[in-house]
Amino acid sequence: MVRKTQVATSKAIQRQTGKTFYFATRLLPERVRHATYVLYAFFRLADEVVDDAEGVPPETQYEQLEILRAEALGEREPESEVLEAFCELRERYGITDEDVRVFVDAMATDIEKSRYATYDELEAYMNGSASAVGRMMTAVMQPEEPERALPHATTLGEAFQMTNFLRDVREDIRDRDRIYLPGDTLARHGVTEEQIQEYRMDESFAAVMCEELLRTERLYREGVRGIKYLPEDCQFPVLLASVLYAEHHRLIREIGYDVLMNEPDLGTLRKVALLLRTKWHWRRSRDPEYVFRKVSAVPSPPEPSHGRHGEGLPTR
Repeated sequence: MVRKTQVATSKAIQRQTGKTFYFATRLLPERVRHATYVLYAFFRLADEVVDDAEGVPPETQYEQLEILRAEALGEREPESEVLEAFCELRERYGITDEDVRVFVDAMATDIEKSRYATYDELEAYMNGSASAVGRMMTAVMQPEEPERALPHATTLGEAFQMTNFLRDVREDIRDRDRIYLPGDTLARHGVTEEQIQEYRMDESFAAVMCEELLRTERLYREGVRGIKYLPEDCQFPVLLASVLYAEHHRLIREIGYDVLMNEPDLGTLRKVALLLRTKWHWRRSRDPEYVFRKVSAVPSPPEPSHGRHGEGLPTR
């Protein structure tokens, strides 16, 4: 059994480093909440190997990740409370070795790769950094029909990750010289790496952000569609997490897409207000898709046009 001290250590890590997700995590039932603390702490330990590695040579970072991978897979005795607890959860809930491996592989990618030419390339990276996270979370929730829940959980994890990328453009380029915006999207709108490095905001960069926000919002709609397949006591917390993450899109639009000079952040009052609005609509309908449409910053998709002679089709 996972010990109280292991849960407390993991909880402290999440509370300090993942405030938005922590806000929603506290509403999960205890059986899932404690496991989520541990999962998040494990993710952060791996992430910090590469994100807090100033002055650490790449070969040392790779070595540290391989040690962490071996401990997480039970191939080596864990040296931390978090890894001990993660191994217990991996065995109890059947978290696959493959998801552990692809997650650590994604962290290793961050050591030397800092640009992505296409969204397909970025999506391959997110299969480890985000989608695997969604699959692990689904495993600890234990839905009755995991085969129906998993595709949506994978997509929702990707949506959360994309929101982080869009929110953190300034931080990523300033602190880690990374650009997660797809290179082909940048090129399509005439935005260069140098422009991002120099924090030069213009209409072209706004167009890049608008395009990627819309892409991410399609992921949210698909991901939220699967919340109904989760256990009933997990549906509202996951829905709230989706609402909270997507709220960053509203913040980004409110600042005219200028994430080069701003770092959008949800304040506590805004989170509480969203919690209350989401709960009010949830009590009325218990329909995740309906509530998400009513509360979130993600607009409903446009109605398909049935006009004749091409009415409603784009002109260019």
